[in-house]
Amino acid sequence: MNFVVLSSSRGTTFQAVIDRIADGTLTAKCAGLVTDRADRGCADKARAAGIPVMVVEREKGEDREAYNQRLDAAIRSFGRVDVIAALGWMWILTPWFVHVWKGRIINVHPALLPKFPGAHGIEDAMAAGETETGMTIHIIDEGVDTGPILVQKSCSISRDDTIDSLKERIQELEKEWYPKVLQMLEEGEIAVPYET
Repeated sequence: MNFVVLSSSRGTTFQAVIDRIADGTLTAKCAGLVTDRADRGCADKARAAGIPVMVVEREKGEDREAYNQRLDAAIRSFGRVDVIAALGWMWILTPWFVHVWKGRIINVHPALLPKFPGAHGIEDAMAAGETETGMTIHIIDEGVDTGPILVQKSCSISRDDTIDSLKERIQELEKEWYPKVLQMLEEGEIAVPYET
């Protein structure tokens, strides 16, 4: 299985994916990284690991559809791509892009979906007085964090938790499970509808 990482973040979970490839526990191939800025931490991590990087910057005044078409072209430039691994991608993908890659875009969200979708899953769970939260790895569909769930793992919220301390525990789950889900896809334990 070939996958391309789509990221606009520091690349914390992406580094865990790189580490699992390096130690042989993840046998799927990372064909490349697509990011929105050359100075993103994820780009540094990809370059350090010898993974090709494509930078697709948003142009001033560019509409989302045009930008997503350029993203699509960048992803396809890596050759055969079975899965897109969204790892801290901060832009909402258009319905056109989601349809083109239907069922093949994997995302991680820092909450137990369907609870607390959107950009503030950790803060929202704390504000709601929850005693438990976690992370969800799911397939992206046309909605916001509404796609089919592949894996969920939970952690408790303690009274003395801060947003940062809770985020750290959730990221530990993400770093453990995102590479595992990619390996489960590689081994056919989870199936997505490939259309290459």
